[in-house]
Amino acid sequence: MKSVSVITVNFNHSHVTEALLASISKLNTYPIEIIVVDNGSTVNPVPQWKVQYPGIQFIRSEDNLGFSGGNNLGIKQAKGDYLFFVNNDTEFTEHLVDLLVATLNDHPEAGMVSPKIRYFDQPDMLQYAGFTKMNYYTARNKCIGQFEKDNGQYDNLSGETGYVHGAAMMVRREAISNNGMPENYFLYYEEMDWCEEVKRKGYKIWLNMQALIYHKESVSVGSKSALKEFFMNRNRILFIRRNCSFATTAIFWTYFLVVVTPRNIIGYIKAKQAPFIGVLFRAIIWNLTNSTDSKKLGYPVKNKA
Repeated sequence: MKSVSVITVNFNHSHVTEALLASISKLNTYPIEIIVVDNGSTVNPVPQWKVQYPGIQFIRSEDNLGFSGGNNLGIKQAKGDYLFFVNNDTEFTEHLVDLLVATLNDHPEAGMVSPKIRYFDQPDMLQYAGFTKMNYYTARNKCIGQFEKDNGQYDNLSGETGYVHGAAMMVRREAISNNGMPENYFLYYEEMDWCEEVKRKGYKIWLNMQALIYHKESVSVGSKSALKEFFMNRNRILFIRRNCSFATTAIFWTYFLVVVTPRNIIGYIKAKQAPFIGVLFRAIIWNLTNSTDSKKLGYPVKNKA
């Protein structure tokens, strides 16, 4: 039997993490170790948690290390053959772990696998039923099924897919490097970059539509903020720079500067969000002045050293 480590990261939402732990306890039957990383929460919940949950490992970082950095702390402590990364705002369903383990057991070519994801607040609505392949010239792809009612229309898609979903992804340990996830993204695109690394090692990215997890992310989460605009644009460019040839990257830069940038500026002005114009240029300048391995954020993030 393959050992499984479940890893989740908490940041200032202890009650949400506790709901996840309750769902794991209630619905999971596969033997697992659970690791919770507190990513620099303002109030440290770990001392109380250690009393409340004696069978769970807790790690405390004094700083917010971002999605990748927090999960990488968990990887360092994990003993599992398979590592199951779940957002703390997810909730398990029955046989979730068993089904994902069976996928990796039965398909040695699969390096990563995600389950079907539905929205918790609208439990019949899909969030994820796989990803299409990336168009590297535009850095665009599609999340299959998102915002559609789940009538089983995508259940036949189990198998190879473009990318896993960062909210729930089980990873074969030998498919990843000792460095874990790339930490220079901080927010957005890091799991896609990780998939590219796994693909280069000869593994495939898999989807199991019989396995299901619920995600408490709101359907309206797309509301814009300066922080999101910066990292979405910065990391979109960074992803291409890190994973594509010089020629492809040059074509992408041309597309981004000639098409995307003017379109975004017009959109910001129409939406009366003119300050985002500076944020967009800041994201572009960061990529022109930093290497693909740079961990400089380029944007102030609360509780980040």
